[in-house]
Amino acid sequence: MRQTLFAPAHSELLIKKSRFIGCVQPMTDRSDAQQVVAELRAQHAGAAHICWALLAGGQSAAVDDGVPSGTAGRPMFEVLRQQSLEGVLATVVRYYGGVKLGAGGLVRAYTDSVAQALLTAQKIAIVKQCPLRCLVPYDMEGRVRRELEIAGAKLDHVLHDALVDFVFSLPDEAAPALMARLNDAGSGRIAWVKD
Repeated sequence: MRQTLFAPAHSELLIKKSRFIGCVQPMTDRSDAQQVVAELRAQHAGAAHICWALLAGGQSAAVDDGVPSGTAGRPMFEVLRQQSLEGVLATVVRYYGGVKLGAGGLVRAYTDSVAQALLTAQKIAIVKQCPLRCLVPYDMEGRVRRELEIAGAKLDHVLHDALVDFVFSLPDEAAPALMARLNDAGSGRIAWVKD
C-alpha cells in the first residue's frame, strides 16, 4: 500500500567532519519542491551541496547538485521508493568537512540521512477517493446525509434547488456499496450525475 507523510521529519548526521542535514516532507509538485530547495539555499548559504529527490508520479526528480553523478539524488530517491512512499520530498544539506568520502561513502551518507529522517516520520496510507454527485428529493436529504456519514464520505458541496444536489467523495472501495444503499432507499428517485 502506498503511503505519504503526515508532516516533515528531520535528521542530522556527522560523518568524517561533514554535516548532513536531512529532511523528508509531503510534496506532490516539482515546482513546490524546487521552491523548498531554493529556500534551503537561502538558509544554508555556506552549504557545499543541497541534494534532493522527489517521488511524486510524473513530477518525480533526483538531483545531485554537484556531487558525483549517481551518489546522492538517485540513492535518496531509491530510499523513498523502497519504502512505498508517494508524494514525498527528501532533501539533504551537506556542509563539507574537508574529508572526501568517496562514491560509496557519499551514497551511504545521503541514504542514511533520508533513512534516519524517515524513522521519525509519521506515515499515512494513500486512499484513492471516488468523487460522486447525486440529485435527491428534499424528503430524502436526511437519509442521504446519514448514509454519507456512515460511509465516511467527505461532503464537498450541497445545493438546494428543485432537488438537493450533493457533491461528495469517499474511498473507491466504499463507493459501490453506498450507491447501492442509496439507490435501494430512493426507489429510483436518486439521479447520479457524471461530471
